[in-house]
Amino acid sequence: MRRHGGSSSHPLPPEATPGAPRTDWATLRRLFPYLWQYKWRVLAALLFMIGAKAANVSVPVMLKNLVDSMTIKPGDAAALLVVPVGLLLAYGGLRLATSLFTELREIIFAKATQGAARSIALRTFEHLHALSLRFHLERQTGGMTRDIERGVRGIESLISFSLFSIIPTLIEVVMVLTILAVKFDLWYAGITVAALVLYIGWTVAVTEWRTKFRREANEFDSAAHTRAIDSLLNYETVKYFNNEDFEARRYDESLDRLRRARLKAQTTLSLLNTGQQLIIGVGLVAMLWRATQGVADGRMTLGDLVMINAFMIQIYIPLNFLGVIYRELKQSLTDLDKMFTLMDREREVPDAPGALPLALDGVPPVRFENVHFAYEADRPILHGIDFEIPAGKTVAVVGPSGSGKSTLARLLYRFYDVGTPPGSPDSPDSRQRDHGGRILIAGQDIRTVTQASVRAAIGIVPQDTVLFNDTVEYNIAYGRPGADRAAVEAAARAARIHDFITATPKGYATMVGERGLKLSGGEKQRVAIARTLLKNPPILIFDEATSALDSGNERAIQAELANAAQNKTTLVIAHRLSTVVDAHEILVMDAGHIVERGTHGDLLLRQGRYAAMWALQQSVGD
Repeated sequence: MRRHGGSSSHPLPPEATPGAPRTDWATLRRLFPYLWQYKWRVLAALLFMIGAKAANVSVPVMLKNLVDSMTIKPGDAAALLVVPVGLLLAYGGLRLATSLFTELREIIFAKATQGAARSIALRTFEHLHALSLRFHLERQTGGMTRDIERGVRGIESLISFSLFSIIPTLIEVVMVLTILAVKFDLWYAGITVAALVLYIGWTVAVTEWRTKFRREANEFDSAAHTRAIDSLLNYETVKYFNNEDFEARRYDESLDRLRRARLKAQTTLSLLNTGQQLIIGVGLVAMLWRATQGVADGRMTLGDLVMINAFMIQIYIPLNFLGVIYRELKQSLTDLDKMFTLMDREREVPDAPGALPLALDGVPPVRFENVHFAYEADRPILHGIDFEIPAGKTVAVVGPSGSGKSTLARLLYRFYDVGTPPGSPDSPDSRQRDHGGRILIAGQDIRTVTQASVRAAIGIVPQDTVLFNDTVEYNIAYGRPGADRAAVEAAARAARIHDFITATPKGYATMVGERGLKLSGGEKQRVAIARTLLKNPPILIFDEATSALDSGNERAIQAELANAAQNKTTLVIAHRLSTVVDAHEILVMDAGHIVERGTHGDLLLRQGRYAAMWALQQSVGD
């Protein structure tokens, strides 16, 4: 099975300092290495772009020459041939060249654009899987997926607008200014430059001011999306409490904030467009007035007037969209920066430098050695937990809710590291890490080996089973991707769910729904048991593995789990004491401490906490 997170084949650009404000140029520098993978395509696209603009600028020049060379008198029969043929062929040829170079540029560069978007999206996806459980418990999935979606789309917009709109326009402006300055007097170039400076200055200033409204609108959009996703994912809970109207009001509040933010954005957009049109109009009038005076004075030909007019149209048409382009560029940079911020999120539980895979020689022992842990610095969960699961043996942990039982499984999986959590004043102190104790597998501190190898050696049946929105077969085979159908069915039989699956119309192709909601709690739990049995790791964790099963199926599954645990190092976390009576050792936890330990018989004889729990469960029928 391929493990993501630490080994990506994509280039890794220098990371920005997390938490520091990133400038637009810094964002572009982060993007550049992904594009530079396709440097030859980038260079080819630039050449085609220059060719397209050269052909485009040549159109007004050709029109001028044609107009000035038409000395044929009106009524001459040759005029009917020379004028249409010359004008149409020249104009059509140059326009065709412009379109041809543009399309070649698009074809050549499409792979670079899509490849960069794919690489960045994949790196973000891999990095999100590498972040700690703490991050994923605190995230808002709807908003985060929205940020990633906009970031990927922003890459395409950024490249398209910058490379195919702004740069070509600048090239064309330089060409036109050069022709005007050389062919005529500097007034023409001066008027053009003045109009351009005013236009760009106004556009940049107003757009910078408007960016906060767009950013605000995006934040409200993400919030509304998050609220909608959260409500739909909890559909049953909404129905249980008859809170459809309440959820609709909450969603409407988010939509109303989004509406007001978008209205501000639209109002300021109208102001931007009005100012742009005013500047363009004044610039055009000034240029054409001077050109008309030149023709009247005999200093310029009619062809010169036609050429200047054509130049102004060619320049100002793309400039007319500069506000839109600049706004989209700024928005794309903002969206891309949000995705880079996700990529820069520091891993709370990284692999140690030079970490090697976990070395196993047969079934390993597992040891918790003076383990201290807290999710929050001021709320300790575990206090000096010390026990060992001998190789091939089963140790059970029981106790009331909140005693720290499931935390043991999370630490063993390295969802968190032992010791003080990040954010505490003592967290960077190595002495504090030592004080947190350590967890050993086969005598190796799990903080010193790769996480992928640790998790490959462990299989878990969690208390809360969540399935992928796919087929039953896919969810079982997830325990060992690539397993054949026979292996999947064998695991399903061991988990006592094969008969149920084959009784459904679609069998193993049955879709389980979002989070497995089409299955009952017991059916989901048996699927989870099946995929863990299919994985067949040397270490097993059963975290309330039969809590959702009825008594009959529980006894049958218990026998299968006991058989699966043979010759495996097993940690059983349970509330039902009847499920752990055969464990080699039972640990009784309370408030993060081990208060009793021993076999089932020993603990009953002591008449302590365990015996009281056993008597209570027996009195209520367990």
